[in-house]
Amino acid sequence: MSPEIETPVASGTDPKPEAAAVEKAEPTNPASWLPTMVETLVAIVVALVIGAVLVVLSDQDAIEALPYLFSYPADFFSAAWDAISSSYSALVRGSVGSWDRLSTTLERSAPLICSGLGVSLAFRAGLFNIGATGQMVFGFLAAGYVGFTWDLPAVIHMPLALIAGIAGGALWGGLVGFLKARTGAHEVITTIMFNYLAASILLYALSKDAFQRPGSDNTQSPPVADSAAFGSVFDIHLGVGLAVIAAVAVWWLLERSTLGFELRAVGANADASRTAGMNVSKVFTVAMLLAGALAGLGATMQVLGDQSSLSPTLAGSVGFDAITVALLGRATPLGTVLAGLLFGALSVGGVAMQASAGTPKELAQVLSALIVLFVAAPALVRGMTGLRTRSAGSTVMAKGWGG
Repeated sequence: MSPEIETPVASGTDPKPEAAAVEKAEPTNPASWLPTMVETLVAIVVALVIGAVLVVLSDQDAIEALPYLFSYPADFFSAAWDAISSSYSALVRGSVGSWDRLSTTLERSAPLICSGLGVSLAFRAGLFNIGATGQMVFGFLAAGYVGFTWDLPAVIHMPLALIAGIAGGALWGGLVGFLKARTGAHEVITTIMFNYLAASILLYALSKDAFQRPGSDNTQSPPVADSAAFGSVFDIHLGVGLAVIAAVAVWWLLERSTLGFELRAVGANADASRTAGMNVSKVFTVAMLLAGALAGLGATMQVLGDQSSLSPTLAGSVGFDAITVALLGRATPLGTVLAGLLFGALSVGGVAMQASAGTPKELAQVLSALIVLFVAAPALVRGMTGLRTRSAGSTVMAKGWGG
């Protein structure tokens, strides 16, 4: 079975209780967000505290003062405070300490937000989309080919390259939805295998003259032409604005459209939705097609925004990070945007943390993992901090394989 995003409800043949349960689970009242926000903030604070301990344990001065902790405690605590303050201040300065750093963080966050929105949208339809990486690869191929091959005026070239990237991701995601709808193939298996298939197709394409950089045998394409690149406003490429627009569009789709209601209803209980007359097969296909389109949009941020050349490593870990972004954002558009910004800041600030304070940049990845761990385990956070148990209804839940 696929992951369930809404509050679990009993299966049955009466669609009315099902629809009511879906509506009740939606965070339409801002006051209902408060428990989740408090738990998330507490999870971040707990992760930062544990991260501070790791910073101290990786600091040479603190380690040298540790054997004399009970004789000269001031030496250890002074060294520990210096390590923690210098590391975290470098993290903040490196991510948002100047306009240049802030713009870098926003541009790093944009593909995470778009891909995370794609994963979130699939979650809401009851599908566990592991294939954002493969969908991004096809977005790279389509947007890159149009960007560095076609010779067109900028007013036409950039929009066509953008549309091509979105269409490439939509095609790859839509195939998964089609297989799910027509054959019942589990989306976890198909998306994982499609990731490998997309990577192989990218390697094959980069071995051909149509994609390979002229005069080079390396698996690298030319950068896209300037006419296909995103323009910039205040040193921030327009892809960041497109990510915000995408988040608003996904919110409207889920909360204000008939299709969005069908997505949420099928995600809550596909059997009851089918009984109510909804076309579940269509919902699965459309959900994965839209998820792929959002991942393809994320791919254009790197190809058209950063003007990166196509290479086997271009996607990096963005596609898989999108899953953690969606989970941290609890599969909501606003939460996904905030989670994407947080992960972008940790990614950019982690490099500055290593350069300025000498702290291993991998610590930023550890912080990201700890934050996701504690957000995904709210009972653990409540047990550690004494928070009151909140009512169920907003947690991203997964049924797993057994139904």
